[in-house]
Amino acid sequence: MSEINKVIKSYDDAIAGLQSNMTIMVGGFGLCGIPEGLIKKVSETDIKGITCISNNAGVDDFGLGLWLKSRQIKTMIASYVGENALFEKLFLSGEMEVILTPQGTLAEQIRAGGAGIPGFYTATGYGTPVAEGKETKEFDGRMYLLEKGLKADFSFVKAWKADTMGNLIYRKTAMNFNPMIATAGKITIAEVEEIVPAGELDPDYIHTPGIYVNKVIKGTFEKRIEQKTTK
Repeated sequence: MSEINKVIKSYDDAIAGLQSNMTIMVGGFGLCGIPEGLIKKVSETDIKGITCISNNAGVDDFGLGLWLKSRQIKTMIASYVGENALFEKLFLSGEMEVILTPQGTLAEQIRAGGAGIPGFYTATGYGTPVAEGKETKEFDGRMYLLEKGLKADFSFVKAWKADTMGNLIYRKTAMNFNPMIATAGKITIAEVEEIVPAGELDPDYIHTPGIYVNKVIKGTFEKRIEQKTTK
């Protein structure tokens, strides 16, 4: 049997099959650990009506801020929205729907979706606007609300190293939402800093097994600092 090789050379090949009105999950936290090249490539297309699931939407003119600028996002499911002036404008004007979700709930929704779990109960958000329209249930004298697992047509993740079979290793805090998101997409694309031959990664240090990854592309990363504090 020939060796599996999931490495692709171009961003056009990476996003092949992506269409308007699809759901895309994007890894990262702020600007840390975001798949910069994949985001930029989509911003250069005419794809519209995206339901985007990500912790936040980058900053104006970088990261997912590029999708805001090109008016490609129809619905944003996120836990933090404080770095984009344009985000605020699109939300207040009604041009973009925003589903603001507690961060831990969002992480668990993605993890559940990737694990094939349709929903789970959490106390987080009960008695707040987060609970509006959701089923509630009492457990041991405490009220909980039902949250649904999340899945996507495409998952974009950023990793430090990959092998040709798609096994991934993340580096430090750039790990953030990426491992959960990698499991929750019908098609998962990993943009990485380094690609090594199969067998070179220590199995004990692999964070995402290659079975979850469909395509791997070597990217070039600016790694922009979101907020620089000198003193």
